[in-house]
Amino acid sequence: MDLSVIANPPSSRSIERSGLRVVAIGGGTGLSTLLRGLKQYAPSALGTGIPGDAPTSISDLAAVVTVTDDGGSSGRLRKNFNMLPPGDLRNCMVALSEDERLMSRLFRHRFQAGGELEGHSFGNLFVAALTEMTGDFGHALKLAGEVLAMRGQIYPATYTNTTLVARMANGSVVRGETNITASKEQVIELSLDPPVVEPLPETLAAIAEADLITLGPGSLYTSLITNLLVQGVPEALASAKGTRVYIANLMTQANESLHLTASEHIERIYAHTQKPVFDYALLNTAPVSESLRERYAVQGAETIQPDIERIEAMGIRCITGNFAAEGDVLRHDAERVARTVLQIAASGPAQ
Repeated sequence: MDLSVIANPPSSRSIERSGLRVVAIGGGTGLSTLLRGLKQYAPSALGTGIPGDAPTSISDLAAVVTVTDDGGSSGRLRKNFNMLPPGDLRNCMVALSEDERLMSRLFRHRFQAGGELEGHSFGNLFVAALTEMTGDFGHALKLAGEVLAMRGQIYPATYTNTTLVARMANGSVVRGETNITASKEQVIELSLDPPVVEPLPETLAAIAEADLITLGPGSLYTSLITNLLVQGVPEALASAKGTRVYIANLMTQANESLHLTASEHIERIYAHTQKPVFDYALLNTAPVSESLRERYAVQGAETIQPDIERIEAMGIRCITGNFAAEGDVLRHDAERVARTVLQIAASGPAQ
């Protein structure tokens, strides 16, 4: 679909109340990258204005973040303090922070020495300290967000300490996100242990009230589908009145999405939600440089084929364009993606 079609929102869509309510769901680098783009259009505690040529503004911005990480600093804190892993949440808090210079650099700082401190990030330890002080992980996140002057809210997908369980292509069962990611077998189906995991009421309320809901980019199973296994979330997405956008990854991932096209990513998601939950799909159709493709090929990764006709046959409208930013690694262009999804939402429901 040509972006010019959604460049000018129809007058029937009233956003005069002060902007759109946006919910972004995911985890890992993909979600934090998207949040960096979206926060420019959200209210600022320091009075920073939104871009003058913004397609619209955001009145409320919320991120729903996966909490199944069991490796590295997060995994150690999860085990030692019996708390939720703070890593993905910390990255999203930094992404939403008003000033990403000194304070956010401090939150990202990882200790290189110091015995038990080695490998821990300051932000993870800060959240752990606040959790121990307050006795409440949710309150700790709120206080940490105030320190960072976040331009949005962060909600863990659940407060339940849960473990990812994957059934692999060879029939084996692998437990734990770290083991799943390290496995050389392809993931076929994902579940949680315990199987019934409650969402935060705030998450369901935010989805119900949202004008725009995004899922992705991020690892298909360990960043995206894991959020959709939380009880009530698929139903909330299916019944949501807001515009629901799937932001497709740029590259496949060796054991999670090897050789899968964009439509097959969506099919895997629908196999877990048991119902359709997308109105639009945002697809990068710009070529990736040969040098980057060669570097990713060493990791068993390849560019994702945007099979548009197959996606649209599923009742999902495709928005295509150049949404990639090349550097040492390939990432989504946060500004370009944010502006585009806001234009989609401001244009009203998919016809």
